[in-house]
Amino acid sequence: MDKLIFSHLDKVFWPEKGYTKGDLLDYYKAVSDAILPYITGRPHNLLRQPNGYNGKSFFQKDVGDLPPEWIKKARVYSESNQKEIDYLVCDSLDSLLYMVQLGCIEINPWNSRVKSLDKPDWVVLDLDPEDVPFQRVVEVANIVRRVTEELNIPTYPKTSGKSGIHIFIPMAAKYDYEQAKKFAEILAHLVHRRTDDITSIERNPAKRQKKIYIDFLQNREGQTLAAPYSVRPTPEASVSTPLKWEEITSWLKPTAFTIKNTMKRLDKLGDIWQPVLKEGIDLAKILKKIS
Repeated sequence: MDKLIFSHLDKVFWPEKGYTKGDLLDYYKAVSDAILPYITGRPHNLLRQPNGYNGKSFFQKDVGDLPPEWIKKARVYSESNQKEIDYLVCDSLDSLLYMVQLGCIEINPWNSRVKSLDKPDWVVLDLDPEDVPFQRVVEVANIVRRVTEELNIPTYPKTSGKSGIHIFIPMAAKYDYEQAKKFAEILAHLVHRRTDDITSIERNPAKRQKKIYIDFLQNREGQTLAAPYSVRPTPEASVSTPLKWEEITSWLKPTAFTIKNTMKRLDKLGDIWQPVLKEGIDLAKILKKIS
């Protein structure tokens, strides 16, 4: 393997805090044991921000010949682009740090792994507020919990690291993307029925102002969300952090966890999200309860 060379480690990525690119690398090294299970073996969409969180950014899916030979890639045909795309595949701490060297503050893996590319490991409901106080997001998240508990569906929430909450359901790569998306859509409708005063399932942002969008379309093939323990490009250098349900209260602040305190939380609690990658749900059994 070629030597992994880092550059511009003293470049300030967070002017308000004085955090540097080197601080970002140190964070990912520290949490590597926790984050790697959720990003390894997956294609990645690279959100590159080489001048820091508030600098110009660009998404890069097709890495072409950019990475060194030791970086793994997956060639996937894109229907929308009508061409083959070479995605970077994370398979180690070094490949994670290579992404950071390219200016990736946040890490955006596919929901599925290369070995089962058409079958996601999880379903996610993304609670995405449009100019709504975070406390209302907390309320809706707890309705999601109530609905899924009634159906005996295990759920695992995390902060988005910005203004929302992501709620994951383990699928264990047993169902394809279309089945996963349809299931997420059914759940979104069930939650919306109980919260239609504050939530929306409208895709068009203009039609969901002052509402919390229950985004089930994140479950399409090729869609990505920030991984658990991923840093987000916010003034606080916040981290998308797994939560216990009892933590989702009016006291919760969406950007409370950062590159400076997340490791302390991990030391205390460990990775509370491990069940997301273990036994998946029985979809047919759940759909029988709903129908």
